[in-house]
Formats: sequence, C-alpha cells, structure tokens
Amino acid sequence: MRDLAAGNRSAVTAGIFTLLRAPFNLQPMKLNALVMSRSHSSIRVLVAAFAELGIEYRISPSASETMETLATDHHSALIVDFDLPHAVQVAKVARAASAKRRPVLFGMIGSTTPIGSVFQAGANFVLYKPLDPLQVLHSLRAAQAFMREDRRGSSRHKSETLAYLQLPAGTTPALVQEVTEHGLSLQAAEAMLPLRNVRLRFLLPGTTQVVHANADFIWADGEGRAGLFFSDMAVACRRDLQAWLKKRGVRKSEAVRSLLEPQSRRALVAAH
Repeated sequence: MRDLAAGNRSAVTAGIFTLLRAPFNLQPMKLNALVMSRSHSSIRVLVAAFAELGIEYRISPSASETMETLATDHHSALIVDFDLPHAVQVAKVARAASAKRRPVLFGMIGSTTPIGSVFQAGANFVLYKPLDPLQVLHSLRAAQAFMREDRRGSSRHKSETLAYLQLPAGTTPALVQEVTEHGLSLQAAEAMLPLRNVRLRFLLPGTTQVVHANADFIWADGEGRAGLFFSDMAVACRRDLQAWLKKRGVRKSEAVRSLLEPQSRRALVAAH
C-alpha cells in the first residue's frame, strides 16, 4: 500500500510527500490539516489556501501512513483523496476517533467518484477535482469554526494508539478503540481476515510501554473493525497492562462487553 507508481518515485525523493509546513499567522489556536494525496496539482492548490488562512499542514501519500499520523497527532482537518486505495476506510477511522480528536473531514473526488459514498464515509465537505482555488478557500473558511471547536483542550487529551498485527499479508496497523485486560477492539483501514494466534504489539496510550501478545479474532466485519481476545502474553506485559487499566479506573464488568461486535453489544444492553 505504501509503494507508489514508478513514475512518482523521483517526486517522493525530492520531498513533496515528506513533512511540509506552511507559514502561519499568530492565532488564539493554531489549526492544522493532514492531507492524504499523491496529486501534485491538488497539493499545490491546498498549500496556497493553507498559507492564506494560516493553517499548518502535513502531506501523507498512503492510507497506512495517514492512520499512523492520525493516531499520534491531533489534526483540525483531514483532507482525503477518495481516488486513492482505502480512502473510505481512512475516513471511517477518522470519524471513529474520540470527539476531541475528530477532524473536520474533506473528501476530494474526481468525476467518476460517487458523491454519495463520500458522505456515507463521514465527509463534512466535498472538494471537486481539479481543485478550484476559490472553492477550496470558501470550504476551508466555512469549516474553520468547527476546526476551532474540535481543537479546544486537545493538547491535554491523550494520544490514540495503533496496534500492529502480524497477518499473512504483512504487518497491518489498526487504530485501537478499546483496551481491556482480555483484549482489544480495533479499526483498520481495510477488512481483516479473522485468524487465531495472531501476533501483535501496541503502545499503552500515554506511556512508553509496548505490550506484545498473541490474540484470537472473535469477530471482524467488512469495514475493518474487529475484536480480539488475548491468548498469550508475557508476565511483564500483563503486569504493565493491569497497572495501566487500574490507573484509569477501567471496570472489569465492562472488559468483555467492549470487545463484542457492536450488534452483540446492543443486544446485551437491551437484555439488561
């Protein structure tokens, strides 16, 4: 998923897809945007708009890199090119983030991309390619108030974290949505094949402690969501996990329920 077409490799080497930052004016709260795109022309239009509005920015060429960046850093806005692979899944991951970390979502679409699929993925605004500088400016200005609202208090909010699963297709990153003593619930950029005894690792949010474990899928859906039960974990990792859960006051009664498939969870709540 990270590999780009051979014709684009020189551009990557030149640095267009590395970290880019625009100059910004002093504001009560700094706004920043994450852009998932490989289109030079689209990036140029967006960069010009960011410079005019004082918005910092970062460019990411792939779904996996975008997910990693979303998990570790706060962004006021996420602009996704829906012509890239796994764009819909990335959008859904962003919308699944906690309220204080959820970015305003822009979907960039070409003439063949169904607009309905972009809004179904959770987009707040649509930008039509080739990008028109005035439309981009108007859309960003309209979204700024929402960006400021999402930005409040975010510097004090803990980072999200990613789990890395060793699957047959390779190492797959997934956003950790719930952590319990029994397992994890995850959101990946694409559907995952449910397997047993999957090796994984993840960083306990707000710490430098890495947990290594083996886990079994207990459910997975076509949207990249899944729940896993730990089947094996080193004593030291188990101790770190239990201490982390205790510090955050996680109740054992919710440990299993939070890992269930959403429909099953709703059924349990209704039964009670």
